Amino acid sequence: FLDECRRRGIRVIVDLVLNHSSSRHADFQAALRGDPQFRDRYIFVPPESVPDVRGPWGQQVWQEMGGQHYYGIFWSGMPDLNYRNPAVTAEARRIAEFWLREMRVDGFRLDAIRHLIEDGDVMSDTPETIEWLRGFRSYVKKVRPDALTVGEVWTRTEIVSDYVRAEALDLAFEFDLATAILDAAKSGRRTKLAYVLDNVVASYPPGRYATMITNHDQDRIASALDEDPARLRLAATLLLTAPGVPFLYYGEEIGQVGSKPDEMIRNPMPWTAGPNGGFTAAARPWEPLQPGHERRNVAAQAHDPDSLLNHYRRLIRLRQSEAALTRGAFRGLETGREDVIAWERATDGRRLT
Repeated sequence: FLDECRRRGIRVIVDLVLNHSSSRHADFQAALRGDPQFRDRYIFVPPESVPDVRGPWGQQVWQEMGGQHYYGIFWSGMPDLNYRNPAVTAEARRIAEFWLREMRVDGFRLDAIRHLIEDGDVMSDTPETIEWLRGFRSYVKKVRPDALTVGEVWTRTEIVSDYVRAEALDLAFEFDLATAILDAAKSGRRTKLAYVLDNVVASYPPGRYATMITNHDQDRIASALDEDPARLRLAATLLLTAPGVPFLYYGEEIGQVGSKPDEMIRNPMPWTAGPNGGFTAAARPWEPLQPGHERRNVAAQAHDPDSLLNHYRRLIRLRQSEAALTRGAFRGLETGREDVIAWERATDGRRLT
């Protein structure tokens, strides 16, 4: 896979989950048995000392298994790792080095990293977390100087940007901007998006944020916009002409639908109208394809100049051909109309509006 991507000039980053392991992981099972080598790789407390606290979104964070109590911010099946234990940091670095050297990937998407190190009741965005990530990024750069780290720090711009300004990450996903793009496409009103764009540009080092519309944890944009073709084209245009580094969630470019639960927003990508959408030759994929994939697939849209897929292709080609769109400065323009938003992108004497 990596060889074929390189042959096509495609770089590959992989998801790296640092915050937790599975409760089925051999290390956690050893910790449950009391193995001293692994017990302190997780966060256990005696039954009589379980803190009476809830998590950032009101969830249970102290979990129980076989009469033992441990910290898991997401759920019992994902126990948090203890990064105050140097052995855990060493293991995280070893894993990163394996993927960079042996597998030759080009970097990492770092999952759920705002929760790495807790400080009492403060379970997100602690100074220790940012400092740990500074060290981790520095280590990654020593192994592979051009490796990319992009972090999932799911919160507001003012906090997310702290990670990038502190050089703890190369990029971080911009959730406020994603919400504002979706809001503008749905409402047809500019005010929220104009404000958020100005705030984002002022908050980060130039261009060092990852833009998106939705991701694998959210209802797909086509479902959020009721499959409205004009709104879907508008959202794509806003994303791919705005500053930042755009990320597309697979299927957005063909209008793939999907609403929670998670399994129904992570269905296979339909490439054709054939069996299993051409995704697999197996008898069945891991999840069924979404209804309507016979008409909503790559092959059906590839030769239609008016399709959503070709709208995305034209925008991507435009972005790649215009330096002003990839690294140019941003300036919002006053339009005098609530239903019209405009901006200028400029670099090296080239100005686009």
